[in-house]
Amino acid sequence: MNKPIIGIVSKHIAENNIRPNAYIRDEVKQAIFDNDAIAIGILLPKDEVLDVGDKWSNNLSISEYNNLIAQINLCDGVVFQGGEVCDNYEMIIAKYCYEKDIPVLGICCGQNVIVRALGGTTTYVSNPENHNKNMKEYVHNIKIIQPSKFYNIVQSKEIKVNSRHKRTIDKSPFLDQVAFCEDGYADVVESKNKKFYIGVRFHPESLYKIDENMNNIFKYFIRVCKKIKLLNNLSLKQHKIIHCNFCN
Repeated sequence: MNKPIIGIVSKHIAENNIRPNAYIRDEVKQAIFDNDAIAIGILLPKDEVLDVGDKWSNNLSISEYNNLIAQINLCDGVVFQGGEVCDNYEMIIAKYCYEKDIPVLGICCGQNVIVRALGGTTTYVSNPENHNKNMKEYVHNIKIIQPSKFYNIVQSKEIKVNSRHKRTIDKSPFLDQVAFCEDGYADVVESKNKKFYIGVRFHPESLYKIDENMNNIFKYFIRVCKKIKLLNNLSLKQHKIIHCNFCN
């Protein structure tokens, strides 16, 4: 199968602070399937929920860590979902992906994840009434810096986005801030040194069916993942040929 496999990092929360659950939003998995890729879930290999802010650490045992990495290594790319909180293991995954140059798309809270994974910090927006709009429709425009990877995706200096969040980026070492809303908050961050390591503050999964710009984010991300998959398969095939020739 040539379709890339995209791992969606499940959000790990405790229901009524009693029963931990992992969930994946339908909009996110559907955007992946609809753009000709296979979506699978990445799960925390333990039942403890550890909500963290900007400070996190690798709290997994060697066995737990290896089980987590084994899931990531099944994937050609990884998506971090939106949500209210971040579990510690999300940053562990994001840092691993950055180090191994595995394509990553961080959505809303997922943007917090990739920023925090690389030593960045977040803060609350001063005017949440203008940004925490719990709806799918457009809320404001963002202006995009060029040149940037994100500009190459949407091919526009300004686009409309939705907005439902309470936090924004304070500092983002290793990630460039390349798109800003009218209040000056960074709506898009990216690494210029990685194949695809991008975080968006808005929710393209809620608009991709009606907005070409939003769908292009998933399309471009999946295209990069597919290219990496094909190169890896080619490399593996060449290795097998060399090995067989050596054996003969």
